[in-house]
Amino acid sequence: MSTTQNSTLIPETQRGPAERLLDLVLSGSAHLWHNRPGLDVNGTWVAAAYATPAQRTVGKPVKPGLFVPAAVKLYRQLLDIYQLNSVLMAHFASYALTQTDWRDLKVATCALMLVQSHAGLPVKGDGGEVAFHDDDWRAIGEAMVLHYERKSTRMLTPKAVLRVAELLEQPEIARLNREAGFGDPASRKPPMGRWKRVAARWLAAREANVSMLQGLVKAGYKETLKKLARKAGYKPRAQGFFEVLGWKQKQAESGHRTVGLNGLTLVKRERFDGLSEAEICEWIEHERLSYKEVVGRLPQDLGMTPAIMAALLPSLSDRDLRLMTPTLEELGLLAEPTVRTRWEKAIQTATDQRALNIAKNVRSDVLRQKLEEASDNAARKAVEEATAETDVRVMFLIDKSGSMEGAIENSKEALARILAGFPMEKLHIAAFDTTGTVLKPKASNRTAVQHMLAGLKASGGTAHAAGVLALHRSGVRVPEGAKLVVIVVGDEAGEGGDQFARVFRDCGYSVAALALLVSVAGARGNTVRTCSSQLRVPFSEVNVDQFSDPYQVPRVLKALMDAPTLPGASQSGWVERVMRTPLLKVA
Repeated sequence: MSTTQNSTLIPETQRGPAERLLDLVLSGSAHLWHNRPGLDVNGTWVAAAYATPAQRTVGKPVKPGLFVPAAVKLYRQLLDIYQLNSVLMAHFASYALTQTDWRDLKVATCALMLVQSHAGLPVKGDGGEVAFHDDDWRAIGEAMVLHYERKSTRMLTPKAVLRVAELLEQPEIARLNREAGFGDPASRKPPMGRWKRVAARWLAAREANVSMLQGLVKAGYKETLKKLARKAGYKPRAQGFFEVLGWKQKQAESGHRTVGLNGLTLVKRERFDGLSEAEICEWIEHERLSYKEVVGRLPQDLGMTPAIMAALLPSLSDRDLRLMTPTLEELGLLAEPTVRTRWEKAIQTATDQRALNIAKNVRSDVLRQKLEEASDNAARKAVEEATAETDVRVMFLIDKSGSMEGAIENSKEALARILAGFPMEKLHIAAFDTTGTVLKPKASNRTAVQHMLAGLKASGGTAHAAGVLALHRSGVRVPEGAKLVVIVVGDEAGEGGDQFARVFRDCGYSVAALALLVSVAGARGNTVRTCSSQLRVPFSEVNVDQFSDPYQVPRVLKALMDAPTLPGASQSGWVERVMRTPLLKVA
């Protein structure tokens, strides 16, 4: 058994903004909105349908929508980082929108940027003259809302723009903003910053482009657009805005309305009752209707048929196709060559690992394997993106000592989700207790990784260095110019960090960054963190439990794999990338 050491974790009060930002990305899923009933289990959201008996006992029912505890935690973390370094937060907001697919994180960062106090106000000199203007970080929040990129997922949807306001209106978020000095502490209204102004501008741009407005309605955002207009107090320029939304108007009590009161020709969705399947398909193709437009209009005695679903396929995104795999299987459409080809293309473009959850709901083993392939592809894309600028070699060291008994299985599941993302020629794996064993998957996929790890059992003492020595003896060398990222999976309880650091030097391995995937059954040590301090390289830490979130795996991999651009740098390479992101500007 290994010797337990005292933890040397940096106290919260001593952690800088860069460390806090990295921790936010590595330790929080930033998943705030849920579309199904859940349970609040000690501040964690759990799907009610899949809760364990113990979770049902202690959990409090939560309605679909914003999960407030997670929102408050995330917003407080962002606020802490902003107060320590507003420039870092400005770059992170720009990075979050343009470089990630983290939808709820975009909403939270946008809300903060719109309401925070750097608003470009004039700063006067001793004589009362304007010396200069303060930074206008609120303009970055505006740019996040107004950023448009056709057919891109890296912009705010109408629902996201509305959610920014809903987040700012939450009493606990409003309290945080007042305490930070972002609004009148005596006001009962929540600080909204520039949200109303920019939301009105966003709506005006859609009203001016009728095709875009119609497209949003077809995509199922009609009611969201109405809510946006009401909340922003938007005044349309012409009644065509109301017509496209099918929004009947009446005069306000004050009698101030002038648009949309007379002669409205409302665009209404008619049900398909009385139509045959062929007529419905013809209507879908002629009007280019989307799945959301059709599903609620079908006759009850007909429902969704293979022919109707086939007619709707052109309107579905790759993400939609992956999510609807069980439906496509049930309707027999995946046996059609054209549908199967389109679906397999969607498997190749996965950016998250949600397909692993979908795989549980299909009957075919072949489809299940394909969905697991989608998970592998998401991890692979994350690694490719993080290593695009640099030749990175990765060394995984897996602790299988006695102190890991009870935690080794969690480690295996986390590794099964991530190891398939790495090119085999650049990946080196060893398990260790007091001796090291080199591991090699038979192929670069989840099944091969699971097979490779199946025989690992927790026993023996702990010597991290043994894993490094085993790889060195097997001939592993790092080419000149390449960067070596070392990722340890375990509880850190082992030999002294100085001994662990010495073996890298003795083997000629120049480590660029060190990371720990924490998997703890009992007490933990500080071997890896102390080693990183001895080597003077960036250190990152993430709990293996984070990998149960299908959206979190690609995010964590990007952050862990971003090696610093300069040798000997103490800051995470991912934080460097964030700071290199150009600040968004309002067009």
